[in-house]
Amino acid sequence: MKALILTDGKPGHENQSIALCRHLGMDFEKVIVSYPWKPAKALSYLLDHLGIYSQKLFTCHLPPVTCQLIISTGSTTFYPNKVLARKLGLPNIAILNPKGYRPDFTQILCPAYDHPPKRANIVELPLNLCAADKSFFVEKAEEFKTRHLAKVPAVGFIIGGPNAVSTIDAVALKKQLEKAFVLTEGCERWVTTSRRTPADVEAVIEALPFDYRLINSRDSYNPVPAFIHLCDRLFVTSDSASMISECASFGTASVEILMNRQIKTPNKFEELIQGLENLNAVHLFDGTLGDANRKIDLKEQLQEVLKCI
Repeated sequence: MKALILTDGKPGHENQSIALCRHLGMDFEKVIVSYPWKPAKALSYLLDHLGIYSQKLFTCHLPPVTCQLIISTGSTTFYPNKVLARKLGLPNIAILNPKGYRPDFTQILCPAYDHPPKRANIVELPLNLCAADKSFFVEKAEEFKTRHLAKVPAVGFIIGGPNAVSTIDAVALKKQLEKAFVLTEGCERWVTTSRRTPADVEAVIEALPFDYRLINSRDSYNPVPAFIHLCDRLFVTSDSASMISECASFGTASVEILMNRQIKTPNKFEELIQGLENLNAVHLFDGTLGDANRKIDLKEQLQEVLKCI
């Protein structure tokens, strides 16, 4: 079976569609979709409710299609998904909650924190879909070893930044990291930042004696897959659902969540973390170390979805 992935070009969305294909061992072809003018997306909500499906509303360069399924993630892709599914006579899957559109996709895969409606075609997931190819993590770990070879077991720190519902406080984070250093004596400590990490947080990280340090604003190399594969324990800030989901899905590390300061609560990040905490997949760092090392495998649940297509 081969899937046609409609993508808005955002890695966080596109990667979830690709992850579904990899979980199911399915080949795929990607097509970028977009709205050529801003009001077009708003109009797509109205047309969907009126049952009008027009390819003129959006742009895409559709190749000769040899696919049996359409998959898409994110609001920009949901209306094109419906249009092309009808045009090509194919079943379709939407990933994330298609709020504002009628939920009449063949199947919808939605994180529980999005509070989707209870319908037969909606499957709630405990976390975000993320890449399922374990060989990828092995390959990235070997690549990382050309940059840094550990002499003792390692602990990884994955530091993000502010998002729509939280901010990262450099002073508070410094205290969290200092406590973590005390609790991980005898281990190597590795750290990486993200594109969203602010300068004052980078300064905190620069001042602490990490054995391996990557500042994303100066080096775009991504060591996270290697951290996931190689570290005995991972500390992850609370601002990225995809990063938390990846740490809770792969490797063998116990996962500690470093909470950012919440400015809007409750929010989806808090709900994701609470759900994973209940599954013993993450531990909310409170100055003590937990033993949350369960890894969430969605393959069986997703294979059941495929049977419904």
